[in-house]
Amino acid sequence: MAIIDAHQLQRDWADMTPARARALQRESAARVHLRTEVALPPDTVAGVDVGFENGDTARAAVVVLRYADLEPVDYALARLPVTFPYVPGLLSFRECPVILRALEQLRVAPDLLLCDGHGVAHPRRLGIAAHLGVLTGLPTVGVAKKKLCGRHGAVPEGRGEWTPLKDGDETLGAVLRTRPGVKPLFISPGHRLDLPAALELVMHCTTRYRLPETTRWADGLASNRGQRWLARLDQLR
Repeated sequence: MAIIDAHQLQRDWADMTPARARALQRESAARVHLRTEVALPPDTVAGVDVGFENGDTARAAVVVLRYADLEPVDYALARLPVTFPYVPGLLSFRECPVILRALEQLRVAPDLLLCDGHGVAHPRRLGIAAHLGVLTGLPTVGVAKKKLCGRHGAVPEGRGEWTPLKDGDETLGAVLRTRPGVKPLFISPGHRLDLPAALELVMHCTTRYRLPETTRWADGLASNRGQRWLARLDQLR
């Protein structure tokens, strides 16, 4: 797993303006691969999420699960000062440095990442999952709770049913019903995976909840409920 140094990235982005960030997104989007380049199923899959403390510190959580049984095998927490403002569509410039810092601390390298955010279902085709994929070289999937761009029709009610998320003639991802009677999720490939593979991975990782286990573990650890989830992970250390 090739990891760009988190602190160096933060220094490189220290004076980044929103206009320059958008330009960098367009440049980086050209490096995204939307074909499956890895063997499936993977051995491990990681969930990634970021929370914030006091508004000025980002707290990233990465939890690595065995793909076969979705049991956690490793985790990492990292904190870094926030250096980029909240701007819709530029989430990766706020969160990627601290996520990379957490990835650097893992003992078990994940085969791929399921990220709380979008992949290519993004106005410039570089949501946080796609950006992380380009930065790390890892296959990534965006698993988002809300739509950022695109249009879609009605989503069937059955578990695993989905409808395309499109921008004109371009398919950006899928609006996926992970459980009957709950709001769907917005799934899009991030890097080195195609849409069918992304959907297969998300559905495998989704059990009896709306969100996949990867997201539930990472969100729990990154949030203010982190101590409860951390207690469940202490045995891994």
